[in-house]
Amino acid sequence: MVKKELKHIVVFEHQRLLVNQDGEYYLSERQHQALESYYGNYSPFFSLIRNGVQFCEYVGVLQVGDTLIEILPKADKSEDKGLWQYLLINMIRTVWGFPVQNSGSSDLKLKHNSVLDLYFELFIKEVEQLIHLGLIKKYVREEQNSRALKGKLTFTKHIQKNIVHQERFYIETTIYTQQHDLHRIIFAALNLISLLNRNSLLTSRIGNLLLNFPEQKTIKVNANTFSRIQYDRKTNVYKSAIEIAELLLLNYHPDISQGNRNVLALMFDMNSLWEQFVMRILKKSLDEFKVNGQIDKRFWKGDKLQSNMRPDIVLNHKTEDLTVVLDTKWKNLNGKGPSPEDLRQMFVYHEYFDASLVALVYPGQEMKISGSYYMKDGKELDNKHCHLLQITPDPEFSKWKIKIVEAINTLLK
Repeated sequence: MVKKELKHIVVFEHQRLLVNQDGEYYLSERQHQALESYYGNYSPFFSLIRNGVQFCEYVGVLQVGDTLIEILPKADKSEDKGLWQYLLINMIRTVWGFPVQNSGSSDLKLKHNSVLDLYFELFIKEVEQLIHLGLIKKYVREEQNSRALKGKLTFTKHIQKNIVHQERFYIETTIYTQQHDLHRIIFAALNLISLLNRNSLLTSRIGNLLLNFPEQKTIKVNANTFSRIQYDRKTNVYKSAIEIAELLLLNYHPDISQGNRNVLALMFDMNSLWEQFVMRILKKSLDEFKVNGQIDKRFWKGDKLQSNMRPDIVLNHKTEDLTVVLDTKWKNLNGKGPSPEDLRQMFVYHEYFDASLVALVYPGQEMKISGSYYMKDGKELDNKHCHLLQITPDPEFSKWKIKIVEAINTLLK
């Protein structure tokens, strides 16, 4: 019996997917070939193994052709995919700056089937808001060959193009129009999500936006397109929509040769996401501390090389001489201690940042351990301590954030 090809596959980080194997999730030959092709052309978020693929520490979604593969984080023994998807989506909302208060059931009514649905709906919501406020016009320079001399004559191009057409003028004019780069980027992203969307609840909203949004000239989008954008008081309302459009457009890789293996990769390094998530929460909650991320400090210098150290999070008390260094690690210790490398790293942070205390912060079953470093003689304990915190992910996202703050606060008292 030939298995029916799955269109939505959900796996955990570091999990394997094999071709036509027994189990809930598997790859078809066609899907495997598409992933092999993607692996050969772009930076991979997985490795190729015999008869399949194995994912790594990146989580998110890979849409290859009409197949959506969702890779979820996992920090304990729970196999509840719905829980981990919910936690991942809310971590992304927090880290990427989408206002959490605007992401509740009153604003985003869909039950998201994937992270991709979240981004699609956030983008749709932003564009709907822009249309409601009224799309702005901008002054844009336009060059054209005209039969009437209106505006500024571009003399060099006029000679080049009209040497045998003396009845024409190559002119430059300034027009006040809705045809400009901000709208062209949004229009390109709307067409992309119209192509990729598989959620029927979003289809009509996308269609309405395409009907109501002014037709734009096609634009070739790359990283420079977004780096050139400068926001002002008038265009600042476009910022969220443009940021989501950037994420979608720059991570979309069309399959030019066959057309059925287009790839959209919205993938996140879970270690980086965990670090940014914890830092955002602490910045909002620890009023007595300055919360800084990844402060560089010189560590080693060679003839032509040098190396810096960069802890994840540094807390400096605003009025007291108190410095705390936190290093976040997205991994489950499974009842074991931290690696010697992690402990050595924290000892160096203790020394170089004159820290009052240092701590490793993990997700996982609730645990707090305090340990001291030995002095050089290996007999006596030093006054330098390294703490281990494991904070259990909570099905109620708001409670999880409170748990993280409370766990850090216990160290600071």
